[in-house]
Amino acid sequence: MGKLVYNALGHSFDIEDRTLAHLRLVFMNKLRRGEPFMFHFPVGDGSGTRSLWIHPSIPLVFHFYGSRAPHVNRRWVDDLMHEASSPNGLSVVAEPDPDAVEKTIA
Repeated sequence: MGKLVYNALGHSFDIEDRTLAHLRLVFMNKLRRGEPFMFHFPVGDGSGTRSLWIHPSIPLVFHFYGSRAPHVNRRWVDDLMHEASSPNGLSVVAEPDPDAVEKTIA
């Protein structure tokens, strides 16, 4: 279980390492492009959902507890990037099977 530490006050949120690794890639790419966004996620203690404004001026720390970096599922990163670019902002969607054949609409 990792932690996302948000802002200079050190607000932190527990997020599973594998999910956090994928979110880190999305955050890094969106902020590098100068694209702030809203991030919504359920709080692990069942107290509801948090929404964070992700912007280059707000400090972020990704703290991983696992000893090995998780394998990156490129399809999941793409899905999360699409979510982050939506009008509602980023919500964590289920990880797709990286080996499944993508369906195309004809």
